[in-house]
Amino acid sequence: MQLETYISDLLYRYDCITVPQLGAFLTNRVSARVHDTTHTFYPPKKVLSFNEQLQHNDGLLANYIAEVEKVPYATANDKISKQVKAIKSYLIEGETIQFENIGELVLNTEGKIVFNPSSHINYLTDSFGLSHFTSADIKREVYKEEVETIEETAPIAFTPEKRSNNNWLKYAAAAVIVLGLSGFGAANYYNNSVENHNQLAQEEANAQLDAKVQEATFVISNPLPAATLSLEKQTGNYHIVAGAFRVEANSNKKVEQLRSMGYKARKIGKNRYGLHEVVYESFETRLDAQRALNKIRSEHNKDAWLLIKKLD
Repeated sequence: MQLETYISDLLYRYDCITVPQLGAFLTNRVSARVHDTTHTFYPPKKVLSFNEQLQHNDGLLANYIAEVEKVPYATANDKISKQVKAIKSYLIEGETIQFENIGELVLNTEGKIVFNPSSHINYLTDSFGLSHFTSADIKREVYKEEVETIEETAPIAFTPEKRSNNNWLKYAAAAVIVLGLSGFGAANYYNNSVENHNQLAQEEANAQLDAKVQEATFVISNPLPAATLSLEKQTGNYHIVAGAFRVEANSNKKVEQLRSMGYKARKIGKNRYGLHEVVYESFETRLDAQRALNKIRSEHNKDAWLLIKKLD
C-alpha cells in the first residue's frame, strides 16, 4: 500500500490529514507574492507542515483507504498501523523516509521527527494551471539631473518690450492656442478609444478562453526545435490575433500552421502578460482589418479578435 498516494489525494481537499501513531500533515494557504530582486511572481499555494503531536485517529485516512481499496474500515486501520511501524523502524535506523510529492521525514538528534516539505505540487485547487514566472524589470528614464544642470547653466535674457498697435497678433496667438488644445484633445480621445478597444477585445478573448484549456499553456513533452521563419515585411497598426502562447516554440508552430493555410501569419512580440502573440495578418486601415476579421471568424476561428497596436 502506497500510503503517500492516499495522503496526497486528501491534501487537495482537507487542511489536516492525520496518520495514526505517526503525526499529521497540515496545509496553510499563503497569498501570491512577487520576489523583490528577481521579480518572479509566485501564485497562491498551500504550504505543507507536519505536527508529530497530532496522532489521534480521526478516521479520515482509514475511511478513504477503505473506500478506494473496497476493504472494511478495520482492515484499512490495520494496513495503516503496519506501515507506520515500518516507517518508525526505518527512522530509528537513521534512514530518511521519502513521501513522493509531499516531503521527507527524518529523526533529529533529539529523536523528534523533522519534516522537509516538497515543492513539486501546489495542493491549492484555486491555483490550478498557474505557475511562477519572471517579469522583466521596468526601466524608467530619469531626466531630473539633466534638467537641473540646464537650469543652472542656461542664461536668461530679457528683451525690452516694444509696444505696437498690432493687436491682431494677440488674437492670432489665441486662435493658435485654441486649435492646439483641440488637436491635443482629439489625440487623447483617439488614444483612449484605441486603449478601450484593445482592453474590451482582450477581455472578450480571455472570457472565451477561460471556458476551455487555453492553448497558450499546454506543455510539449518533447520540445520542438527552434523554428526559423522567413516572413515578408508587414506594416500597419491593425492586427488580427490568432492566439497568445506562454511557450515560444508553440507560437512558432502556430505561425507555421497558419502560413501553410495561406495566411500572412507572424509574431508581433509579447503582450503585457508575457505571452507571445501570433496574428493572422496586419493591415494599414481598420476597414480592411475588420473585413478580414469577419471572414476569419466565419471560416476558421470564431475567437479571433482585432488588436490596435503600433509596432516598433
